[in-house]
Amino acid sequence: MNENIRSSSVEFLFRAIMSLESLEECYDFFEDLCTVQELKSISQRIVVAKMLSDKKVYSDIVKETGASTATISRVNRSLIYGNDSFQKVFTRLPRRWDQSGETGEEEVAGE
Repeated sequence: MNENIRSSSVEFLFRAIMSLESLEECYDFFEDLCTVQELKSISQRIVVAKMLSDKKVYSDIVKETGASTATISRVNRSLIYGNDSFQKVFTRLPRRWDQSGETGEEEVAGE
């Protein structure tokens, strides 16, 4: 882990995020916390990470997400040399979730 990010303010942020109880609370919190562009940039990175982990090629990722090749390369480095956090998150997401965010059915607790 990068010790440069460890601080009481970062921990406070992470604990605040972990306290959110619903998707609607997440929308409200992040709308208050971030600019629209910041949120779009962060969400673009996780979509890029998912596409890379699904073995999509750069040209398809650029076309589908609008991400620059520099962003894709940076995310790819995180996938290769990082803390495996993307894979942890991807395995915990409901199987029926797709990149549009639509599940097609109600979430079931425990899935």
